[in-house]
Amino acid sequence: MIINTGGRTDTVQYYSEWLLNRFREGYVLSRNPMFPSTVNRYELDPEVVDCVVFCSKNYRPILPRLHEITERFNTYFHYTITAYGADMEPRVPPVDESMDTLIELSRMVGRQRIAWRYDPVLLSDKYSVELHCETFARMAHRLAPYVDRCIFSFVQLYKKLEYNMPELKPVGETERMKLARSFGQTAHAYGLTLQTCATVEDYSQFGIHASGCMTLDILGRANGIHFKPRKHPGMRPKCHCIDARDIGAYNTCPNGCRYCYANRDPQQAERNYHLHDPASPLLLGHLQPTDTILPSPQKSWLSPPPQPTLFDFPDMTKQ
Repeated sequence: MIINTGGRTDTVQYYSEWLLNRFREGYVLSRNPMFPSTVNRYELDPEVVDCVVFCSKNYRPILPRLHEITERFNTYFHYTITAYGADMEPRVPPVDESMDTLIELSRMVGRQRIAWRYDPVLLSDKYSVELHCETFARMAHRLAPYVDRCIFSFVQLYKKLEYNMPELKPVGETERMKLARSFGQTAHAYGLTLQTCATVEDYSQFGIHASGCMTLDILGRANGIHFKPRKHPGMRPKCHCIDARDIGAYNTCPNGCRYCYANRDPQQAERNYHLHDPASPLLLGHLQPTDTILPSPQKSWLSPPPQPTLFDFPDMTKQ
């Protein structure tokens, strides 16, 4: 199975001590967001956890102790670095600082385990098509040698976002084509694999791949492991990723990103952040008498590497 540490909150940036405690103790509890009194228990054991997937906008807090996880588990890292400033991402480090941290992470774990995420792409008077193209090119020039691939997506204008960000402009077909063409040209220039995330549009004419950002193929090649054949049902509409178990909690990320889908509101996330106990098996709060703990079915999806055949060895009779 796959463990996801960063789909619901920026665990690495704000809850590193808790995360490292959980891996040291060998298990974690995760409250079901649909049924809050139901708590799932996951064993953090390399025998059943095939890969640990991270997603963060700031890996700096965990770098000194990241080896405690990478030395025992297969891993893959999504690092989100975009064009936005503090007006959009109040507590995210500046772009140049983030790129420095990504490069340091890459030198620790290897470029094959890192995906740079440039998403979501949104438009306003300040964040124009031209600015995105220029910023993406500047960042690709620096980051391409240190990442396995780059993943981008266009913002979805759901109702909450329209309320929180009235300055947003629609990303229409014309704008999408301009951005895809420019991003594709930049990626080609720097030898960077570029793909979309959760989109039905076809940008293959610009050298852009349509794929899941967390597939068994990507995770397997990054770690030199082989998986049994398994369907990728996707984790949301238009998604082609393998299913994973997220150990975080919604409404707990203090980054304050205005486009965030995982927080109802920044104030609630800030309040929840202060309820966190690094010693608790739950990211948020503690177990309650009314809680029911359910052991989660866990099994490895790994398969042995292919056995060598006679064709894999040199013909010694010709020596």
